[in-house]
Amino acid sequence: MSSTQLSSAVRAGAAVRTTAAKVRDLRAHVPPRLRLPLAVFLLCQISYLVWWAAYHPGLMTIDSVVYSWQVTTGNWRSDHSVLYSSLVWLSLKGTGDLAALTLLQTVAMSAVLAHTCAGLRTLGVRGRWSAPAAVACAAAPPLGSFVVFVWKDVPFTISAVLVFAVSVRMLGRRAQGTWVGRPQSSELLLLCVGLLGVDLFRNNGFPVAVFASLALLLALPGARLLMAGLAAATTSLTLLLALVIYPAAGIEQPSKAFYYNLHHHDLAVTYARKPGQFTPDDLRLMARVAPLPTWREAGSTCYTSDVFYYSPSVNRTAATRLTEPLAQLWWRTLRKSPQQVLDARLCRAHIAWAVFPGPADKDGRTWTYNSTIPADLWGYKGMAGNPYRPLLKARPLSDTLHHAATFAREASRVPQLEWLLWRGATWCYATYALIALLSRARRCRALLALGSVSLGMQLTVLAANPAPAFRYMTAPMFIGVLCLSLIPVLLARSSAATQEPEKAAT
Repeated sequence: MSSTQLSSAVRAGAAVRTTAAKVRDLRAHVPPRLRLPLAVFLLCQISYLVWWAAYHPGLMTIDSVVYSWQVTTGNWRSDHSVLYSSLVWLSLKGTGDLAALTLLQTVAMSAVLAHTCAGLRTLGVRGRWSAPAAVACAAAPPLGSFVVFVWKDVPFTISAVLVFAVSVRMLGRRAQGTWVGRPQSSELLLLCVGLLGVDLFRNNGFPVAVFASLALLLALPGARLLMAGLAAATTSLTLLLALVIYPAAGIEQPSKAFYYNLHHHDLAVTYARKPGQFTPDDLRLMARVAPLPTWREAGSTCYTSDVFYYSPSVNRTAATRLTEPLAQLWWRTLRKSPQQVLDARLCRAHIAWAVFPGPADKDGRTWTYNSTIPADLWGYKGMAGNPYRPLLKARPLSDTLHHAATFAREASRVPQLEWLLWRGATWCYATYALIALLSRARRCRALLALGSVSLGMQLTVLAANPAPAFRYMTAPMFIGVLCLSLIPVLLARSSAATQEPEKAAT
């Protein structure tokens, strides 16, 4: 090695030691209780910034285009989250772009993951176990890239994970025996924010919030009246906004065809399987909405109702006008063939309960959405001539990062790993198993309430779901990965339980 190279190596080593000394000095000024969440926040945020730079201003779907059209043309509708549409409007009007919104989403998710890791300490989970799980959520292509979508499901997921994080803190104190009968003011505030987010960022999200609140009500003695009041208040506010305030503000309500599209698909599935049970009058009624071959074709798959609702052959105006007779036909069909209707409902909820995807030729594979934004915006014509139209395209801050991120995302879609990387049901069952083992090890059944958010998601999808979309079960995936950090706690307790009889014998 030449003297010049040696000198450069010495200087580089000195720089590294100086930087390390500065980091240690900064760490010494951070209170011990904040070191873990701060480290997790920074590590997760770095990972999310990579995704954000790669897909700047953000990944999009046709829903993203619809949000942008609604808020820039004054055609506000409540078929999507009005709260999220408001955030889209604020980002476009305040910054002239959507990048600020997606960047805010990354910061919020990093903060929630950090808060979860801090809460897991009450369950005996050390930072060296929870931090890697949180960083995995931010780095894994399915979950990491999801947070930079312009999509209402992103803040919904953040809110659901926040509810889980606050539940961990309170139930952890219950398991420790330090629960004093009421939550701390910060916990109450964050729980309220999380429940409202679950309620307002997805139109059918309030059952998840109610289920999680009821679980906490049963698990936390002394705070039951408070939890009941919180659940009632957040649900009442959600209904008040949807039924009174939005219409009064001139926000258009969805059509009846939108509300009853699942019923129509139930009819389509039954007609495709048992056409003989429909009378000539029934068929004439159905034909006024869509040609009978369209009903039969849509009913050939039970995995998604979108094939009927978005079919160009369907007359939605007629479907709205004929809502009452179609609803009566649905009830008659349910009485005649309850197994067909229930089968259609269970099949559409496949994404929430089945570990492995359904057949590809029946649209049963998990809908994961692409990494690209087509030039025609998925055929949506409303943005033509809109001054914000040029913003709805990929403008990555680094082409290298963009190509690397797209490669990672596409590689993660390999069918053999779909059950692990894209199916929320897999992680629901992992969550339940780990929580059940922890509850048994701690002899604290109240810890079972930690599975309430994931179970609430599964039940909500079971009640009403249009398609096997990944986004409907993303929150349980975050929760499941975070719960992996419970494994070392369980192993340590199992080892301790094994050693105790040995010591007693000696």
